[in-house]
Amino acid sequence: MSSDTELATASAPSPDNQPADRAVVLRLILASSLMLFLELALIRWLGANVVHLSYFTNFVLLGSFLGIGVGFLISRKSWSILPYTPILLAVLVFVVRAFPVSIDRAGADVIFFTALGMTGPPAWLILPLIFLLVAAILAGPAEAVGRCFALLPPLTSYRWDLVGSIIGISLFTVVSFLWAPSYVWGLMVAVGYVVLVWGAGWARWTTMAAGAVIVTTLLVESLAAGVSWSPYYKITTETRNPGPEARTYISVNGVPHQSMSPAEWKLTRASEIYRAVYERRGDEPLEDVLIVGAGSGSDVAIALQKGAEHVDAVDIDPRIMKIGVDDNPDGAYQDPRVDRHVNDGRAYLQNIDQEYDLILFALPDSLALVSGASQIRLESFLFTEEALESARDHLTDDGVFAMYNYYREDWLVDRLGGTAADAFGHAPCIDLFGSSTAIVTVALDPAEQRCGPDNYALPADRIAPADDNAPFLYYKGGMVPSIYLWAIGGIIVISLLIVRTFGGPFRAMRPYADLFFMGAAFLLLETKNIATFALLFGTTWIVNALVFGGVLVIVLAAVETTRRLRTPSLPVVFGLVAASLAVAYVVQPEWLLPLSFWPRLVIATLLAFVPIYLANIAFAKRFAVSDNPQAAFGINLLGAIVGGCLEYASLLTGYRNLLIVVGALYLLAFLLKPREAPVLSRAG
Repeated sequence: MSSDTELATASAPSPDNQPADRAVVLRLILASSLMLFLELALIRWLGANVVHLSYFTNFVLLGSFLGIGVGFLISRKSWSILPYTPILLAVLVFVVRAFPVSIDRAGADVIFFTALGMTGPPAWLILPLIFLLVAAILAGPAEAVGRCFALLPPLTSYRWDLVGSIIGISLFTVVSFLWAPSYVWGLMVAVGYVVLVWGAGWARWTTMAAGAVIVTTLLVESLAAGVSWSPYYKITTETRNPGPEARTYISVNGVPHQSMSPAEWKLTRASEIYRAVYERRGDEPLEDVLIVGAGSGSDVAIALQKGAEHVDAVDIDPRIMKIGVDDNPDGAYQDPRVDRHVNDGRAYLQNIDQEYDLILFALPDSLALVSGASQIRLESFLFTEEALESARDHLTDDGVFAMYNYYREDWLVDRLGGTAADAFGHAPCIDLFGSSTAIVTVALDPAEQRCGPDNYALPADRIAPADDNAPFLYYKGGMVPSIYLWAIGGIIVISLLIVRTFGGPFRAMRPYADLFFMGAAFLLLETKNIATFALLFGTTWIVNALVFGGVLVIVLAAVETTRRLRTPSLPVVFGLVAASLAVAYVVQPEWLLPLSFWPRLVIATLLAFVPIYLANIAFAKRFAVSDNPQAAFGINLLGAIVGGCLEYASLLTGYRNLLIVVGALYLLAFLLKPREAPVLSRAG
């Protein structure tokens, strides 16, 4: 018998007016902290080690929701899965490291940046498999949380679960800030597991053995030559051809990403793309230059060699920029003419008044999603029509904007060229180099453009620009791509089978159908807010962490309000939710972009968190009167899986219209709430 089972049979829930059992509360905080920390660690680590999974991390998130929901359902049973989950985690970590897996991504409907000749299982097979493994692993700590829920009043248990979740996300934020290697994550997870199962006899020793496997495997990974971690990627560096022509190759998450070599070599022996940036502008002095995607400093060194008097170098990844500081062969970042800025490029443009003679978007492609949003990549808001208009507004009268990359598909070159034409009001210069490698150059004054003899003319039937509401640059359009539909279908089928197995007949869950739809609505609302804050403040990891943490704090505030204060009836609360969603729909994020930072932050916070606060007051009031808090909370989390699948509809609707779907889901929740359930004006 596990320690959780022993705990469940030894106690019963204390009345609302009695102090909670301290041991139960501490165990609940530990289990929920481990649960959220492990979820975030798996999203990061699997994305770093399964090639191309960083484009599909939402599936890991959905697997976590399934596992947490199933763990709550298992917590009602006499047997326990908790002692086995550290073993499963050890097997997953060892197998992924020993037998590398890649997701073969073919087709042109969605572009995934890679320079690898990929072979591997199809995405529709590997994604549900990873989804299932993640669910099984997360079910263990979730079961421990669920058993604690059975021993405490509903809102008391929910309160301490949120406290533990806030601790978990705070710990992962700290290790991200410190660029801690993966074995540190593994050690923290292993310790958490050992403490959870310490009183469970044999499980204590198997957990310690599993923890040793996890930490050892991750230690070997972290100590490998050239491996380091940033808040976004696992980074690997390799230097070849020592000497004057030395080149350092930088790979992230297993995919080639950048190369660092002397500026002279790039200008004379590498692609003409580096020279074309400067050949397409006039002869005016090059005073101020902005380089977005400065990375390890090669483009900065070239700008200096071309006579730039001052360069602002912006890159979102602090570790890659630090590699450039330490190892760039031209010492670009040591030059007094260069200022470094670790920031999202769009956010940087929104917060400055500086004008530039040249703004260059230099290979700013990412290989990862913003966590919690299935279609927002780190650079998504950098290539919308509004973003290029912002760049235009920061040019001097004879200034030039340019962007270049290995775009992979002709339609993407056409789309970006068309975006530049729409933003600047005239056609850009477009140089093609090989297969869909291109540089797009456009001057504020068309007379300042010097297009080449082989200038590429934009077709009339090009794809419309991406915009801030639908920043899906790499999505060609049409229906939701089949790669997602297959994977989502597999996830839904797996989820239904597992929930039926552990939760019993679906009709028995009917009393909590409203909580299911609340879970779906809440996940969609959270995703919409992640997208909004990414637009307003950047796609940086710290903005994302603050949004997640802020959501948890607001939910905790809603629980405390419901526990301590007299709150309106559920119909009134749902009406307030609808009103707040309507206000958030009417006030468009782009209206806030011209505001200075603090007014923008205050208004964005109110628009984002007031609906969350009100919705969670409704949830807390309903949850407080549930006769089975484990089932109620588990089904609510399973509803989040549906919300995560519905988020892919944003490809068709844009993010703003997700609020309509959120409103419809909350309406369903209101209509399905049991009429016979008492509605308390004061809970807890």
